[in-house]
Amino acid sequence: MTDRPTTDRNAVLAANRAFYQAFTGRDFSAMDRLWASRLPVSCIHPGWTILFGREAVVSSWQDVLRSPRGPAVQARNERVSLYGDTAVVLCEEIVGDAVLVATNLFAREDGEWRLAHHQAGPVAEPASQILTPPDRLPPGGLLH
Repeated sequence: MTDRPTTDRNAVLAANRAFYQAFTGRDFSAMDRLWASRLPVSCIHPGWTILFGREAVVSSWQDVLRSPRGPAVQARNERVSLYGDTAVVLCEEIVGDAVLVATNLFAREDGEWRLAHHQAGPVAEPASQILTPPDRLPPGGLLH
């Protein structure tokens, strides 16, 4: 018998990694396939306004990936939270010497995990302090 939460968690992590591979590889076709096609989607790039709708989001990624000065981005410290057919990945993005924090929202569409939202932004804390290890969280797991 397959452990569905473990299988889903692994599939979401694979989709998250595919997102960063498409980003760093400037692979627009792969990026386009990762975004949900029928579900509502949105994106907040660092320093941009909120983008709503697949056309606006995918067009923004085409612009980002087309830029010759576009950075290589690496994800680390990925954490997955599953909510049925929705999953959230919180992670750090390493962009040169900078560290951003990101939220990637995935939803199951036609049996595949697809991006429904991405948001990334800078942090003021040193990189080693960004994600609190689970064993250092206060009771209940809440930081605020």
